[in-house]
Amino acid sequence: MSQTRPSSSPPEPARAAVSIPVFLGRSPALWLADTLVILALAAWAAGAANLPEFVLPGPVAVGKRLLALFTDSEFLVHTIASTVRVIGSVLIALLIGGGLALLARAVPVLDGIVSGVIQPFLNAFPSIGWAILAAIWFTPGHFSIVFVQVAILAPFCLINVAEGLRQIDRELMEMATSFTRQRTRIVLQVGLPLLLPYLMGALRIAYGVAWKIALVAELLGSTSGLGFLMLRAQGSADLTTVLAACLAIVALFYAGERLLLDPLARRFSAR
Repeated sequence: MSQTRPSSSPPEPARAAVSIPVFLGRSPALWLADTLVILALAAWAAGAANLPEFVLPGPVAVGKRLLALFTDSEFLVHTIASTVRVIGSVLIALLIGGGLALLARAVPVLDGIVSGVIQPFLNAFPSIGWAILAAIWFTPGHFSIVFVQVAILAPFCLINVAEGLRQIDRELMEMATSFTRQRTRIVLQVGLPLLLPYLMGALRIAYGVAWKIALVAELLGSTSGLGFLMLRAQGSADLTTVLAACLAIVALFYAGERLLLDPLARRFSAR
């Protein structure tokens, strides 16, 4: 009685890894992005050539004014004022939002107040409402702007940190108590590393939103900053300064991401 042997198919050849070609140290995606930027600038210049400057200034004029925002002392003071207020507001909002989340976690009876009353109220309150209230309550200046930004940013930080605290593995924390009874050491060496991704998420969100609301706050209650500069330029139909201020915010946001947030994220992720 003959036995049929199972047919064995020849092994499939190993698939070669797909390599993305690189030209002059840059990927095709980067070259495509640069090409699109050049085309956009060319279209902008072509459109501005047939329009008056108060309707659409050319990229060269806007570029010169953008450079002046970072070099000319008359404009630089406004750029620095906005930057300092944004950074300060983000840090204060992170402290307040994180503090409320930690308070709700440490005192369970307050969890209903924080998550059921404070968080929905801050989330639902309109941003322009904070700006109007600050313009009525306070004199124009740094405090009124920081107040508006912190009031708007705090719920973002509160939600992120609260979610991070909920996601901390309780069993891992209990296991850490078997090695040491020092509460501070457990929090710093076990709890904080688990919470760091959520803290970085809150920091990134708050930093991005802060630049979006900075102009609104400065338009209604400030005597300095890029928003105030835009308001003054609007009165004189100086669209060159308006566009330059918008691009300055884009540049500052990008610089903050690359120079501050990305290195912090890499440092904490390496732990």
